[in-house]
Amino acid sequence: MIWTKERSAAAMNRLLAADEPPPFIELGRHAPSNFVIVVDHASRRIPRALGDLGLPPDQLQRHIAWDIGALGVARRMAESLHAALIAQNYSRLVIDCNRDPAVATSIPTIGEHIEIPGNIGLTAEGVAARRGEIFEPYHRQVRALLDERAAAGRPTILVAQHSMTNVFKGVRREMHAAVLYNRDRRFAGLVLEGLRSEAGLVIGDNEPYFVSDETDYTIPRHAEARGLPHVEIEIRQDLISDDAGQDEWARRICRALQSAEQVFPGKAR
Repeated sequence: MIWTKERSAAAMNRLLAADEPPPFIELGRHAPSNFVIVVDHASRRIPRALGDLGLPPDQLQRHIAWDIGALGVARRMAESLHAALIAQNYSRLVIDCNRDPAVATSIPTIGEHIEIPGNIGLTAEGVAARRGEIFEPYHRQVRALLDERAAAGRPTILVAQHSMTNVFKGVRREMHAAVLYNRDRRFAGLVLEGLRSEAGLVIGDNEPYFVSDETDYTIPRHAEARGLPHVEIEIRQDLISDDAGQDEWARRICRALQSAEQVFPGKAR
């Protein structure tokens, strides 16, 4: 379906049709692990009402639309760790679930070098529909799960799983993965040590991205605000574009997470 201003305007009252998938995927809500895994950019799906946002099909396959391979890795991690998993179910081109809605890039108008016509000149109602039907339900579900675990006295370690493109704006990234954090490096630092202990891996320390209140939502709002141990992990997308790569990296990250959990000061809360 081609995006048009008219179609977008007609959908303002309701963004997601009744037969479209929900805004999040949830697995293993009552799983026994201390780990809770979230995937903010799991899908490249776009609501039918928005068509293709004015982009050609090949652009909707790229990293500008989603974190390629991240959900596949996270599903395997959740199964291996017996952990809960919540993943968003629509493209970050519709609304970025790891950006504060007050930030201009919450609904991006540029994806790397490419203009996104369907995100330009949105009305307040159009913005509110994306926030109310995709962003807020996803984060409400994460909050509900964390509240439920806290009320039950269950320890929680929050893991935000992402992936990054191997070439960004023409520059190749040599690192295989990266460990990110904001104010609290304690758990992330242990995960970093675990990953770097494996020969031949290049693991970034808060690069090429870092977590901040201005650029991120999930870690500051769900982990730091609650005082939960946490880590954000980026894996290069070309390494996890198939089942074999996802299997390999899920095993690798699980080893690092479990090792970090064993020695984390005071354990999880």
